[in-house]
Amino acid sequence: MENKIKIALVDDHLLVRNGIKSLLEEEQDMVVVAEGSNGFEALEIVSNYHPDILIIDVRMPEMNGIEAVGKLQSLGSKTRSIVLSMHDSEEYILESIKAGANGYLLKDTDKKEFIKAIHTVHNGGKYFSGDISNVIVTNYLQNSSSPVKEQKLLQKQDPFGLTKKEKQILSHILSGKTNGEISEILNNSKRTIETHRFNMMKKMNVKNLIELSSKASEFDLI
Repeated sequence: MENKIKIALVDDHLLVRNGIKSLLEEEQDMVVVAEGSNGFEALEIVSNYHPDILIIDVRMPEMNGIEAVGKLQSLGSKTRSIVLSMHDSEEYILESIKAGANGYLLKDTDKKEFIKAIHTVHNGGKYFSGDISNVIVTNYLQNSSSPVKEQKLLQKQDPFGLTKKEKQILSHILSGKTNGEISEILNNSKRTIETHRFNMMKKMNVKNLIELSSKASEFDLI
């Protein structure tokens, strides 16, 4: 146990946790010391077990994975974290990095890359798989070349805190496009678009397209 990488798994889907645990138990140098199903349990697990690595899902009830990672960072935890998600959303990736995550993996990552990511993070590095690295670099370059004044203009007249991607999706929704059509235009998965749409409507406190259109017009969002 002393020479093994101690890992905590936090995901609200038991089948996902069982699958990851089964995968890790095949490795001689890894052991799963605790499991949880939400961000609050993640904080408790890290406090009680002090794992080397926390593998945590993005979307969970009560407290999501990104919030939990940020909280652990503010508490000065030495546990290193890998955010695991089925979403290749730019916002999720960058929010995870900002919160202090040491890695971000998609749930369809193969075993070889999964194990490589754990070793890399455990050894003090950071690991972001495949296309995710391209998103990070692209975003960094765009932000580096964008004047601060332009960034402020993007936020003007928006009391809801919508992201740039959410505003893009809002524009397409109001022009009558379906989630499938928007996913093709923005080169994102349909599930990613659905997630953005859900988050956007929650921020704006609307329940349907009519309310969405009315509020977007009221606050001149597009």
